[in-house]
Amino acid sequence: MASTPRAFVLPVLNEAEASILDAASFCVDRHGWDRVTMDDVCGQAGISRATLYRIFPGGRDVVFEALRVRRLSEFFTVVRAHVEGAETLESLLVRSIAVAHAELVADEQLATMLATAPGETLGDLTVSGVSRIVSVATAFFAPLAAPFLSADAAEDTIEVMCRMVISVFLAPSSRLDFTREDDIRSFVRRHLVPEGARN
Repeated sequence: MASTPRAFVLPVLNEAEASILDAASFCVDRHGWDRVTMDDVCGQAGISRATLYRIFPGGRDVVFEALRVRRLSEFFTVVRAHVEGAETLESLLVRSIAVAHAELVADEQLATMLATAPGETLGDLTVSGVSRIVSVATAFFAPLAAPFLSADAAEDTIEVMCRMVISVFLAPSSRLDFTREDDIRSFVRRHLVPEGARN
């Protein structure tokens, strides 16, 4: 059964919001998610707690959610830059998987977070964070898939692709090598591209 179309819209940050998220990002990279306080963020941003809570009502949870969405947006901006202009669904999916996997493997910040705060980081990639990842990925890639798939089919395909890339990144497979485009293409043809859409 097709899923209900998502209404997720990527937020547009103003200068004050971006400055606070820059400060939060610095603090998280330095101390880890669990150890950062809003006082740390305010000190780094050079603002008062009252200012932070006026800009981000709800404080810590809202700031960290916005930071996670921004980091995902940055990640998918890089991936999308490599896949825009794909002329077939197969090409779009193969490029997306290859670039996303390569970016995850090369992400030194992510590697550090997995080594120093594995619980929180794994949660962000799986149980607590996968719906966020899928929502942001859908906002980026559904328009690119629109020439090839219905909205519902695009969302389903993007969700499967996200879950698969995360899984292979976290637990490398002896059967799926996402560093090899031929392996990705073979998988995409067998499991993700409808027969009528194959090139």
